[in-house]
Amino acid sequence: MAKSRQIYVCSECGAEYTQWYGYCKECDSYGTISEEPIEISPTTGNRGGWQSGTRSQGRADTPAQPRVSLKFSQINNNNQARFPSGYGELDRVLGGGIVPGSLVLIGGDPGIGKSTLLLQVANQLSVSLPRILYVSAEESGQQVKLRASRLGVGVVEEDEPLVHQNGHNKSNKKAKTREDIDENNLYVMPETDLEEILRELESLKPQVAVIDSIQTLHFASLTSAPGSVAQVRECTSALMQVGKRENITLLIVGHVTKEGAIAGPRVLEHLVDTVLYFEGDRYASHRLLRSVKNRFGATHEIGIFEMADKGLVEVDNPSELFLGNRDELAPGTSTIVACEGTRPIVVELQALVSPTSYTSPRRSTTGVDYNRLQQILAVLEKRVGIPLSKLDAYVASAGGLNVGEPAADLGIAIAIVASFRDRIVDPRTVLIGEVGLGGQVRLVSQMELRLKEAAKLGFKRAIVPKGQSFPDDVGLEIVPIGKVIDAIIAAIPSERGIKQVAEEE
Repeated sequence: MAKSRQIYVCSECGAEYTQWYGYCKECDSYGTISEEPIEISPTTGNRGGWQSGTRSQGRADTPAQPRVSLKFSQINNNNQARFPSGYGELDRVLGGGIVPGSLVLIGGDPGIGKSTLLLQVANQLSVSLPRILYVSAEESGQQVKLRASRLGVGVVEEDEPLVHQNGHNKSNKKAKTREDIDENNLYVMPETDLEEILRELESLKPQVAVIDSIQTLHFASLTSAPGSVAQVRECTSALMQVGKRENITLLIVGHVTKEGAIAGPRVLEHLVDTVLYFEGDRYASHRLLRSVKNRFGATHEIGIFEMADKGLVEVDNPSELFLGNRDELAPGTSTIVACEGTRPIVVELQALVSPTSYTSPRRSTTGVDYNRLQQILAVLEKRVGIPLSKLDAYVASAGGLNVGEPAADLGIAIAIVASFRDRIVDPRTVLIGEVGLGGQVRLVSQMELRLKEAAKLGFKRAIVPKGQSFPDDVGLEIVPIGKVIDAIIAAIPSERGIKQVAEEE
């Protein structure tokens, strides 16, 4: 009989201790250490956990096959060709498609659309692949089908000829369920028991399996509750072994903590191949899919979706989503071109500067880094001479897009000055540049992509750092500037220079 003892595990990093502490020495977290029971095998001395080949009597008697190492040049990767997910935005974030046998972890706030996205992806994959498994550990089969019916999952379009009174035929799209045309390649398994899920994976051998979610799976050999550090670690490890051995792609849903990190031990993110975060304001329609770890691609790409009545829809032109209403211009607005990976996005920035009624002025940001705002306000007051230390300052990006790159500095500065002077920036002008502490405007990367995106959307002029290289046929009037004060004079219409304006104030 297996012996049981207690250990203390940090829920953030998975560090183990023999006694309780209020502080984790490994990850510097407070209040994250909790008691976890474990079982020790009396014969092997190992912890009770899932072991490959011990679940069935037949495999337990089979001797292990010796492994043979190969030279690097002898490894054949022809079967590792990526295949599309059916959604170009997801393929972009994954680095060009899904890698067979990979583990992809998708996290996000509750209600953001993780299950909706993966159910739609599973439906698209079932059209081109013979077997797709959707494991629902949070919903019953009837609940999954009810949600799928709302999203249109399991319905295909088929041409059906209609005969009119004049005898002519006309093609008509008629919706039929997959059961009607015998193309049901999407399998649903409502189950929380890890043993049953592993058995189904080895029996069905699907090309792709969705696990929704890892925190609700339960391994019976462990006495801890589902979602605990030990359960999440063992369940992920077992799924990884089966997925790699059977070449099954696993798309795993992960819950997040109140701080926004993936719930469970940090080792969970180390085990998987790719970690994606599904972000967005739950009161807004758009959603951002961002990669923070990717063994098979870059981590700076984002995918943009919009939540509609029939689920998530890809956004082909995100610049239109974050430009706001260009017909109603107001003082304190400017336009920048941000870059998320290789994708340029034109974003409207809004600023409001007003007298404060408090001892300390209030600073607030939405979609813009708070520390960058403080730095730009200090530069404007010290280098340009605009008195902002006793004024409230509010800066926001249209649509709530998180703009964190330094290339947005110039747009923030111009929006603040325009609000201070109660003037309207030319709506046909985009501003690109990083603001230094000395008041200079620094060079930024990917300028050609930014300028081409602005020209495509109808902008006429771009204010950029002096010395920035770009092609001659970009289709915009380029205004090179070296300092912030030069950008203010070029961007904000004024009969007098900004120095005289600052002196009057």
